[in-house]
Amino acid sequence: MSETNPPTGGDDLAATRKLQEAHRKIRGELSRIIVGQDAVIEEMLIALFAGGHCILEGVPGLAKTLMISSLSRCLSLSFNRIQFTPDLMPSDITGTEVIAEDRATGNRAFKFLPGPVFANIILADEINRTPPKTQAAMLEAMQERQVTVGGVRHTLEAPFFVLATQNPIEQEGTYPLPEAQQDRFMFKIYIGYPSYDEELEIATRTTTESDAKVETVLNASEILELQKLVRRVPAAPPVVRYALDLVRRTRPADPTAPEFVRRHVAWGAGPRAVQFLILGAKARAVLRGNYHVSTDDIRALAAPVLRHRVITNFAAQAEGYGSDRLTRDLLDQTDPHAGGLLQDDRVSRAVSG
Repeated sequence: MSETNPPTGGDDLAATRKLQEAHRKIRGELSRIIVGQDAVIEEMLIALFAGGHCILEGVPGLAKTLMISSLSRCLSLSFNRIQFTPDLMPSDITGTEVIAEDRATGNRAFKFLPGPVFANIILADEINRTPPKTQAAMLEAMQERQVTVGGVRHTLEAPFFVLATQNPIEQEGTYPLPEAQQDRFMFKIYIGYPSYDEELEIATRTTTESDAKVETVLNASEILELQKLVRRVPAAPPVVRYALDLVRRTRPADPTAPEFVRRHVAWGAGPRAVQFLILGAKARAVLRGNYHVSTDDIRALAAPVLRHRVITNFAAQAEGYGSDRLTRDLLDQTDPHAGGLLQDDRVSRAVSG
């Protein structure tokens, strides 16, 4: 779809232009520190402005921590890294109560000491290396944006953005996140090896004296306003139906599911997938200078939204048929210009707009 005039007021138009300019500046600032990884940075920013969280999966040494800490400095946000280990307890991340004495009166009372989860951006490093009880505490904070200690609720400061990393190499002694808990993350992002030229640039930069710094682009209050702006971006009913139909066809029991889904999928994506597809598409549209959502935005985010929500069965795993390949096959059977029209050998149904 081509860009049209925004169906919003003057304030929203100014905020939209500000978001686009901020996006350009953030990408420029991060490029001074991070070599390549353009798609990863793009998906992280989309999730941030859509108010979601991300799982990042990649081998060690791909600058995941540097990327996230640099992003927090660009956005003038507080940042904490939590290294998840098998002996980490829930109170180690949420905080705990201690007995404090008032020196003036001699009275003693419980005082809450906040844990590292009390920051705007959290790097949950190797979240699959800690037991389920500690994982649950982290995920509860993500979902509720608060923690409860000693029967008292403590609200987390907004914006609150969690990036959890997983190492795909070593699985021995790990505690994989259950599928229901992975569903709380908006995206699952794969971080791959750099290209030859990118790795050459990395080797050159990191083995010489360098003092590259990033400048602040946005503060916390501006980010919160831009997150509200993203939700006001219009999505036409045919685009919403397109996202809904795409997600519903990942479910083997759905009558519209194609044969390859019935053969390879144990569990399809739930309703959160539709919500995150639409929210992410709204953020992507605005960041790219458009004032409405198109099916191209939905298609571009289908893989990171669906890859941790579509659970393939043993037959698929034996054939090397993963969720990304399944998503590509679904997209190949979807007409992006039909406003949600989906066709295969068994189903042909029109979606009215």
